[in-house]
Amino acid sequence: MEKNMKYEITVGEVKTANSNVRGYASVVFGDSFKVSNITILANRDSQLYISMPHYAKSGDGERKDICYPTTKEFRGELEANVLLALENLQQTGQKKYLVGDKQDMELPFTVAVTPFEKENSSIRGLARIYIADCFAVSNISLIMGKKGLFVSMPSYKTNQVDENNRSVYHDICFPVTGEFRGKLNTLLKDAYERAVAEVQEQIMGQEEGLLLGQDFPDMDLPTR
Repeated sequence: MEKNMKYEITVGEVKTANSNVRGYASVVFGDSFKVSNITILANRDSQLYISMPHYAKSGDGERKDICYPTTKEFRGELEANVLLALENLQQTGQKKYLVGDKQDMELPFTVAVTPFEKENSSIRGLARIYIADCFAVSNISLIMGKKGLFVSMPSYKTNQVDENNRSVYHDICFPVTGEFRGKLNTLLKDAYERAVAEVQEQIMGQEEGLLLGQDFPDMDLPTR
């Protein structure tokens, strides 16, 4: 985990009666990548906690987080700072709450991509981003469009429609600068190409192994 990683929290308070929702928050990591739709909730004992953006898996109703801290340490840190941001809003009226003091540093991150093939689907790959070894963003898709491969960030369907009467979607997690978006897209596409090449090599290796077995059925092969 990056020590003293810089991130900015923006909070809004909810005062609706008969609701356990106390507010919403978003986080911008390193001035580069934003995570929104974090919910601040109260349990039966009125203790506050946060719920990360999630979706319900079809069939079993299980909820899966779209983005989430990957370490217990950062999960505790993030929740504590979001709740401090809400408290600060209530006391000062300031919606933004800055964490960390490192300036002008590139946001450290890595990517992982798995090729995906399904009949009548334009999705070519499923990806995940790991930020500073402590936060993961999943549900990223690489889609083949009319102009080639492009990256689609996790999003949700709104109640709005556009001028063509099509549903409007809003991204949940996304780059906030053109520079970081370009860097992220390039790394994701490169990782996709490497993953596809690895799959093809594995298929070719399996085919060659079957061919060798057919040509030399009595060959003694080393065992492990």
